[in-house]
This record gives sequence, C-alpha cells and structure tokens, in this order.
Amino acid sequence: SSGINAEYGVRTKTLVKNAVIQVDSTPFRQWYEAHYGVTAGRKKRMGEEKKEEISQSTHVKRKIAARKEDSKIGQLLDDQFSTGRLYACIASRPGQSGRCDGYILEGKELEFYLKKMKMKKSK
Repeated sequence: SSGINAEYGVRTKTLVKNAVIQVDSTPFRQWYEAHYGVTAGRKKRMGEEKKEEISQSTHVKRKIAARKEDSKIGQLLDDQFSTGRLYACIASRPGQSGRCDGYILEGKELEFYLKKMKMKKSK
C-alpha cells in the first residue's frame, strides 16, 4: 500500500491530493478588485471613503458594473481576505516538482474545515 501515514505527511510537509492548505490572499484580492471593482477583506473606515479614479473606457466600466451583481462573497471568506491568508484544497496530484492545481474553500466547505481546525486547536 502506498498510502501516506498521517504523522509522516505532517513531518515531511508532503503535498497530497485533497490536502487543505493556506495560501497568500494578495493575488486573489488583486484579481477580485480588478474583476469586480469591489474591495475584498479590507475594513471600510469612515474617514477613508475617497477612492482614486482609474481611467477606464466606458465598455470596461459597463462590464464591471454588470459584474457587481455577482460580486457577493461570504463573511467567512471576507474575514480570511482581511487576515491575508486563504484556505485552499489541492485538486490535482502534485508530482515531483510539487506543482498542483486547486480551489479556494468557500461556503459550507470552508465552514466545515474552520470548525475542524478549531476543534484540533482546542485539543
């Protein structure tokens, strides 16, 4: 059997399929802000309502305005953006190079893993 022992996997920091990992949220926040024109994870301060205007064509402004309807993200994910770290799940099998594909956890799945992490820390 070629399964990985839990202790060995943690000690050697081995990446396996379906492992839950933490990644830096900066590139995802930048994409989200460029794609939807909405800030993610930054707490809105009362004094700082001024936003610098970026020169955009009317076509781009219309596209962003149309996307804003779908730009709602969950509170848990927004909290993660503010901490600077996101939980992600590895979807592919990393090879020798350690390169892999995955997805950001959100919704019920994120809630489940956050609860698991909290239980593990409290032990």
